[in-house]
Amino acid sequence: DGHVVTNYHVVARGSGGVSVAFSDGTASPAKIVGYSRAKDLAVLKVEEIPEGLELIPVGTSDDLRVGQFVHAIGNPFGLDQSLSRGVISALGREIQSLQGTTIHDVIQTDAAVNPGNSGGPLLDSQGRLIGVNTAIISPTGAHAGISFAIPADTVMRTVPDLIEHGEVQRPILGFVPYTGSGASRFKGVVIVEVDGPLAEKGVLGVDEGSVRDQIVAVDGRPTPSLGELLSLLEGYRAGVEVEVSLERDGEERKVRTTLLPPPS
Repeated sequence: DGHVVTNYHVVARGSGGVSVAFSDGTASPAKIVGYSRAKDLAVLKVEEIPEGLELIPVGTSDDLRVGQFVHAIGNPFGLDQSLSRGVISALGREIQSLQGTTIHDVIQTDAAVNPGNSGGPLLDSQGRLIGVNTAIISPTGAHAGISFAIPADTVMRTVPDLIEHGEVQRPILGFVPYTGSGASRFKGVVIVEVDGPLAEKGVLGVDEGSVRDQIVAVDGRPTPSLGELLSLLEGYRAGVEVEVSLERDGEERKVRTTLLPPPS
């Protein structure tokens, strides 16, 4: 349908317009139809698609193994359609997005990735998409053997929302969090006000300046900050039941609640 996936940071400053160049030498104007700063992903819609365009088959990132060969395609330093090869160095890494939230389950590889590779595909040995190259660790800004790709499964969960809604449809728990400068001194996410299913479970917000309940984990995954909680919720859909771990006065308890759709 003319949709192209890339990194958000690739097009974030494209106020003058965006174009997509194809391997046959043609180029087409494109518009940004949706993006997620938290996942560093964006979707473009190309106005004109060349005939005979071949799509990259989409694989899965669920069964990847450390040591398997991977291939990265991109335009490092403007050298278009460059291919590099390496192996998966590690799985389940975490990196910070431009929004300051955590991108979970990231693929680490030693394939040569440099400025200009961002948004390009990471492929397995059969040419299937397993990730989108997004970041490197380097003191010089050039390849240092450590690069990261957003897993294909994360991409495929995120892209439909970006196409249909322009943003990720993150479900909510139905509470107002504390976001003041002192938020980091708490173990979890402090609940200021609460409504809906959580209130029915006896969850309490701040009372006359005194903290009562704070969310410390969801489905056993720690939520030490609001950013961590929001990042975690992006992996769910509204209507799903989750287990919320709460702490009040040093005592922890668990309640099960249903995630709500985001406000329209």
